[in-house]
Amino acid sequence: MNISNYSSKCCIGFLVGFLAACSSSSTLYEKGESGYEGPALFKEKVVIRHAKGFTIDYHKNFKLVKIMSPFENSTDTMRFVLLQRGTPKPAGYAHAQIIQIPIQSLVPMSSMHIGLVGFLGAEHIVTGMGNLTYVSSEKIRARIKSGDIKEVGKDQGLNEELLIAMHPDLVMAIGSPVSKINRYQSLKQAGIPVMVNSEWIETTPLARAEWVKLMAALLNKEAEVNTKFGESEREYARLAELAKSSKIKPSLVSGLNSKDAWFVPSGSGYVCRFFQDAGAHYHWADTQSTGSLALNFETVYPVALSADFWLNVGILGLKTKQELLDKDQRYADFRAFKNGNVFTHNKRQAANGANDYWESGAVNPHLVLADLIKILHPELLPDHELFYYQKLK
Repeated sequence: MNISNYSSKCCIGFLVGFLAACSSSSTLYEKGESGYEGPALFKEKVVIRHAKGFTIDYHKNFKLVKIMSPFENSTDTMRFVLLQRGTPKPAGYAHAQIIQIPIQSLVPMSSMHIGLVGFLGAEHIVTGMGNLTYVSSEKIRARIKSGDIKEVGKDQGLNEELLIAMHPDLVMAIGSPVSKINRYQSLKQAGIPVMVNSEWIETTPLARAEWVKLMAALLNKEAEVNTKFGESEREYARLAELAKSSKIKPSLVSGLNSKDAWFVPSGSGYVCRFFQDAGAHYHWADTQSTGSLALNFETVYPVALSADFWLNVGILGLKTKQELLDKDQRYADFRAFKNGNVFTHNKRQAANGANDYWESGAVNPHLVLADLIKILHPELLPDHELFYYQKLK
């Protein structure tokens, strides 16, 4: 039976809350305890191979999603029932949030979430965003210009009244230590599901990109995501294997000093994995920390002095070496600066400051890896043209 047969124009009923460390995956349909008696609807399924932050279990007419949040004390696992429209709700999930699928309206709170919908060609479902200023996607910018996407604010500036009036099928929030899920209690009370996406804490680029499978499950686009993500996955593996063939591992330093802190990728994060898979030597590869390490200039300086390459200096929009020197004259001492080996990932940065690296780059790790290999080992990819990265002039 085709899934679309069940996508009727029924009223959407949402149950809200979280199931705190109780029941496991249900098999109620097999026991005949549900009102749904039709055939299994989801012929195509996704298998999670890299991501550690979520799981998806398939049942006849719903999918059970579990999202593990490392930032919550009282509830470390959030459960969502993705219910096919027009079919009865399953028993046994009284405290789980119910999301009618395929979702037809989404309010994403992060530019990375734009990358997720863009990967699946689903920009049309976006009806609101936390901030409309820094958007790279041309399709999303067109919807903003036409008034189809509203700015809802974020954190303490969240416009809850507007969101409740819009009543989207789903709000996709950012998971972080300072953005707790209880921030959205009023939305949940209004029957608007809130799903936390903590992709940035994944430890590998493929694991981070694999969150696109969660978006696919919300859209019933498993077949499409299996094809597209599979291609990216295979190309990433090919490129990483190619980089291993180089006997030379050039050293690199990343980022720059800003407001008395130099944030460098930790050894357990996905950015460090990029460096390693590209065949680089990274000084802080053995550190264990979520996110970045906040170091002072004096700690990074001796490492940067001898590093062969200096990457990711364009967070502040810098495009020239002179702009770097205007920030701090000591940058001129770095070997990479002297040799002209300073690169950053802002080649696809729009005039409004939005950087596509943080959108499509998040779900196309093979393209990012190809850029890094081209920079560090140009002889391995002689025909590749940098896509996200560019050299500072």
